[in-house]
Amino acid sequence: MHRIRKFAYTKAIYEFFENSYKLSPLAFYCELIEAVMLISASAILSFTILDPNGWQFVPLYLIGSILGAVSTIIRKAAFAFVLCSWFTIMNIYALVQLIGAL
Repeated sequence: MHRIRKFAYTKAIYEFFENSYKLSPLAFYCELIEAVMLISASAILSFTILDPNGWQFVPLYLIGSILGAVSTIIRKAAFAFVLCSWFTIMNIYALVQLIGAL
């Protein structure tokens, strides 16, 4: 019984990703790259929190947030777009601050 339930969960997860791809391959790949960028930036910031270097994580956050905005436009997700746009604006501001500090 446990194996059947485990298979059903695995199949449901696979179908979720498959449906996401089928709805829009472009949005799917934007989201894939976005996830890699944001996970990497988050890990870098978490591991270096006592002495953070913005040049290591701000560009990753910026790329990820731009790709998030693109994918939310494609998927027509209004409030997710608002959130990704806000993150993009804030990450641009952070990058400007880094450039100004040179």
